[in-house]
Amino acid sequence: MGTLRDLQYALQEKIEELRQRDALIDELELELDQKDELIQKLQNELDKYRSVIKPATQQVHKASVLQEQHRTKRQAISGEPTAFDIHELSHVTLPFYPKSPQSKDLIKEAILDNDFMKNLELSQIQEIVDSMYPVEYGKDSCIIKEGDVGSLVYVMEALTNVKLWAIDRQCFQTIMMRTGLIKHAEYMEFLKSVPTFQGLSEEILSKLADVMEETHYGDGEYIVRQGARGDTFFIISKGKVNVTREDLPNDMPVYLRALGKGDWFGEKALQGEDIRTANVIAADAVTCLVIDRDSFKHLIGGLEDVSNKGYEDAGAKAKYEAENAFFCNLKLVDFNIIDTLGVGGFGRVELVGCLNKVQLKSDEIKTFAMKILKKRHIVDTRQQEHIRSEKQIMQEAHSDFIVRLYRTFKDAKYLYMLMEACLGGELWTILRDRGSFEDPTARFYTACVVEAFAYLHSKGIIYRDLKPENLILDHRGYAKLVDFGFAKKIGFGKKTWTFCGTPEYVAPEIILNKGHDISADYWSLGILMYELLTGSPPFSGPDPMKTYNIILRGIDMIEFPKKITKNAANLIKKLCRDNPSERLGNLKNGVKDIQKHKWFEGFNWEGLRKGTLTPPIIPEVSSSTDTSNFDSFPEDNDDPPPDDMSGWDTDF
Repeated sequence: MGTLRDLQYALQEKIEELRQRDALIDELELELDQKDELIQKLQNELDKYRSVIKPATQQVHKASVLQEQHRTKRQAISGEPTAFDIHELSHVTLPFYPKSPQSKDLIKEAILDNDFMKNLELSQIQEIVDSMYPVEYGKDSCIIKEGDVGSLVYVMEALTNVKLWAIDRQCFQTIMMRTGLIKHAEYMEFLKSVPTFQGLSEEILSKLADVMEETHYGDGEYIVRQGARGDTFFIISKGKVNVTREDLPNDMPVYLRALGKGDWFGEKALQGEDIRTANVIAADAVTCLVIDRDSFKHLIGGLEDVSNKGYEDAGAKAKYEAENAFFCNLKLVDFNIIDTLGVGGFGRVELVGCLNKVQLKSDEIKTFAMKILKKRHIVDTRQQEHIRSEKQIMQEAHSDFIVRLYRTFKDAKYLYMLMEACLGGELWTILRDRGSFEDPTARFYTACVVEAFAYLHSKGIIYRDLKPENLILDHRGYAKLVDFGFAKKIGFGKKTWTFCGTPEYVAPEIILNKGHDISADYWSLGILMYELLTGSPPFSGPDPMKTYNIILRGIDMIEFPKKITKNAANLIKKLCRDNPSERLGNLKNGVKDIQKHKWFEGFNWEGLRKGTLTPPIIPEVSSSTDTSNFDSFPEDNDDPPPDDMSGWDTDF
């Protein structure tokens, strides 16, 4: 009996458990139904939202919908121009403040413990240590106040009655710049003294100087052994060497001669495989500058062709010159503002219409983009030289991949730059809305930038601010470079030193103040590729300094998502080499190395140049006044800026 009753109880418990499970399943099904209903509602809302931002109704709603997203645009950063002329830097006397050995060690350790400063060369660290001056503060003193403009770096030595060692920005920049400058100039002089190199252009010599590496040898150490195969060329920059030869195997080496600073050996190894015909032995501590055959071959040959290649067709130039004659007769009063296309730190970009029927000889409204800059703000931020350079470069740029600047105007408060209106919208906006691009789409826009860079670099111009925000689509869907505020004509084989660019896109040599050239643009091209393919740049931190530290770790520390194909990853890594002289685009074949890369296999470069290639995204542009492809911006309700009559803008 007990067993049967136990069985009945167990059965009832099981039935009750099953009932509870059924009830739970019913509950879950109800929840799922409710979730499905909620998902459907959200989908409906999303569809409504999408319909809201369609061009027909976008003008009414886009300001409130996109205001939050608009804030995520990245601002470029520009350092102050150096107080010294570049050529005077080597003669600048740096300040020197005596310190105890303990203080020197403390400062050096603090520098080497800093993520950014530990990347400096030992000679730079030593000069910083010597140049730091003592500062003392009493208890409760305010050393740094939030919101102040910072221009000093401190190393703390004592906590109470605080003792600090400080260095100001100008002195720090001078140390950073002149170290590289003096070394580069010294390397150039060495190279010019070698007969093999005397027929080479300044540009090639400069690239050779960049790629040369220092090697160190101790007293008695063999640098070259007779009979060995060699592929390296040496220039002695410090110390002495002895050259010896053995006429027969097992003979005592015969002393031939001594070589010292500025002497060289092994030049035959650069032309082909070289069997060393003598021994070269360090006679004391020796430093040599070396270059191997592969590096030499990558740089020599073809550079003159690339530098002087005419990317400009004569017909296009004639057309632009005819346009210039037309625009010379227009006045500022001939334009009226239709809508705002963009807002930045210096001012706004407005879509303007020209109603001068005498000039246009028709009733149509011809529209342009008018960049309006606050003169006082330019002066306050010491950007006069950048603005002058922007005007000069854009007016002379005759490329279909660069936005045209037709002419400029000015008054007491503003500068006005009249440019072609590209109404397809910013590439940044399209990337933001789509999240990322597939390979063919990213390839097309990257190719547009390659063409723009090929044109600029052939004229010795560096761009320095590549990012999706500075690429704008015309009505066809072709991308053009806009905003030349950081562009600069540096010529060939020359470097420039101003810190500028957008943090996520800045090349390592700019961060480390080593001087930079067009190879910095190819670094940024690799960053752009990565961002177009993934929606985010590879290097990004919560603030610029953390971003720079991540950049200095290198592209090989970045884990590439599977979305990036093998060929795309290969090209990005070749563009983002730490050493500028190893970057694709900066080798002997120049931009051709990029155009012939596997990622571009089958791409119709000729069709792109002629404008016959169909773009991946064709924007909807209904008329010359249609701004639906741009975000909305609030009206300019700021008080007018003060007048600026300093006269720096006489060229405008």
